[in-house]
Amino acid sequence: MLGAMDHVRFVETPTADHPPVVCAFRGWNDGGEAASLALRYLRERWGGRTFAQVDPEEFFDFQVSRPTVRLRDGVTRVIEWPECDFSRATVDGRGVVLFSSSEPNNRWRTFARTVVDVAGSLGSGLLVTLGAFLTDVPHTRPVPVVGSAADEDTAERLGLRRSQYEGPTGIVGVLHDASIQSGLPSVSLWAAVPHYLPSSPNPKAALALVDRACALLGVGVDTSSLQNAAATWERSVARLLAESEELTEYVSRLEAASEEDASELKPEDPVSGEALAAELERFLREQDGG
Repeated sequence: MLGAMDHVRFVETPTADHPPVVCAFRGWNDGGEAASLALRYLRERWGGRTFAQVDPEEFFDFQVSRPTVRLRDGVTRVIEWPECDFSRATVDGRGVVLFSSSEPNNRWRTFARTVVDVAGSLGSGLLVTLGAFLTDVPHTRPVPVVGSAADEDTAERLGLRRSQYEGPTGIVGVLHDASIQSGLPSVSLWAAVPHYLPSSPNPKAALALVDRACALLGVGVDTSSLQNAAATWERSVARLLAESEELTEYVSRLEAASEEDASELKPEDPVSGEALAAELERFLREQDGG
């Protein structure tokens, strides 16, 4: 059996300076594409450079995640396979590693072990995953972000709650299990995305994940362009609601419920309350993994 690291192709040798590793996966864990958009934004703003790639051959069903063909210089046909890229950036004098991929179709344990082994080879002390889930929250309010850690020590040190979820999971859950088994502390950040909106990128939720991740890591990033995208998105949603009296009334009910829930939160509560955490767990249980 091939070792996990045998599935990795290194483009260049990265510096093993104990960088945190931030991961996001397109698909099941990515409501409103908020997680993948957040990671892509961080990579672009931080000038991340690819240093390693996971070979997709063993992990993807290419009839589901089909490769694409493009023309290079208008002449040569090039096949682009599903990307599973590790990139590295230096932020405020610190190294940060970003891993971007679609949720794999096969061999999840080996895939997760591969990601964790790369993190281990760099001496990483923390793995962070970004996710987003669909639930009953209004788009007009600040985006709630639930933060949790699988082990009690990490949760207490970072001011997060310990995960109590039981039920179906995605690659994020498998990755956290592999991380804990290897002794690498891990944190999961999930943004709540309105379920009533069309399936399209949600830059407002992506912005909330970017802000929360940077606060967790103690690094900065210029979010002005993402803020502008979020404002444009809100205006487009407002136009959509203006065309539907029923949808407008529904959002008003969500806003009222949101205000009622907020009045019950403690000022020192770092997340969005137990109700939101329960919503995340309900969402995960209802998924069939497809």
